Amino acid sequence: MSTSSNVASSSPPTAAIGLFERYLTVWVASCIAVGIALGRLLPEFFQSVARLEVAKVNVPVGLLIWLMIVPMLLKIDFRALGQVTSHWRGIGVTLFVNWAVKPFSMALLGWIFIRHVFAPYLPADQLDSYVAGLILLAAAPCTAMVFVWSQLCRGDPYFTLSQVALNDAIMVIAFAPVVAMLLGLSSIAVPWGTLVVSVGLYIVVPVIIAQLARRALLRRGAAHLETALARLAPLSIAALLLTLVLLFAFQGEAILAQPIVIALLAMPILIQVIVNSGLAYVLNRRLGVKHCVAGPSALIGASNFFELAVATAIGLFGFQSGAALATVVGVLIEVPVMLAVVSVVNRSRNWYEAGQTPT
Repeated sequence: MSTSSNVASSSPPTAAIGLFERYLTVWVASCIAVGIALGRLLPEFFQSVARLEVAKVNVPVGLLIWLMIVPMLLKIDFRALGQVTSHWRGIGVTLFVNWAVKPFSMALLGWIFIRHVFAPYLPADQLDSYVAGLILLAAAPCTAMVFVWSQLCRGDPYFTLSQVALNDAIMVIAFAPVVAMLLGLSSIAVPWGTLVVSVGLYIVVPVIIAQLARRALLRRGAAHLETALARLAPLSIAALLLTLVLLFAFQGEAILAQPIVIALLAMPILIQVIVNSGLAYVLNRRLGVKHCVAGPSALIGASNFFELAVATAIGLFGFQSGAALATVVGVLIEVPVMLAVVSVVNRSRNWYEAGQTPT
């Protein structure tokens, strides 16, 4: 998730949870209300916006998503991959949770809750789409917001930077195959062409643009990069909020008809965060990993890159799809849930270090 973290060329990002990040749930809830209201007041306008497409990609949304993602990727220094070996236990645990556990556990939770437990209370024609949205959310590990979580739990900043850089590199290659496989296992038709285009548009191209811009800024000094990041941070969060307004302008009628949908979609997301953060934390403890690495490892293992998930859901299934709504629920609950995980990590430090196996 994108934040106002600062990055220098020679040191990892430093971060503090700011006004927008701390109250992101409030802003998102406000966007829901504004979007629904505007959708009811100006239905023809938003229908015309929805028709502005090129190769099935909505142009206004595509531009907004780039404004969200590129500033966030500008913070990532891929040279940090050289530090991976110094934290190999924590890196290994986080990779295991991010890529071998989280997407599959979410597919299972989606099958249990969406297709069975909650199915009588959800629109029957959107069940597959809801499951697809949850899978997209879980298949994208969080990127920039973890710098904030890492600082709040006094995590090792070099571990956090190297883990994020590695996750981003893997995401370029693994995101599409993992999503396609899980959608297939969930008996959801995989639009391969659209999925590949989405990965290219929302991962590969932004990564290239961001890294070229990062190098250009660093040639003028680290201060120029930090200044650019500070100026771009509000633009990134504004693009996110405007995208949500557009999304809920289209989703408004469905939400007003069944407001319980958001609460039901939140359930598997909450369970996933609890299970995956706990799993990463305990595995690191068993392996003798220092608490300053285990904390951010647990947080990276639990959180999601919801900007990418929202973008891909809209590209694959459309603005009015249940998949898009499911990914937005992840945005809605991200900050309060992750702050709760940070609190648990901090309060359990003595327990963690008391039972740690020395290595």
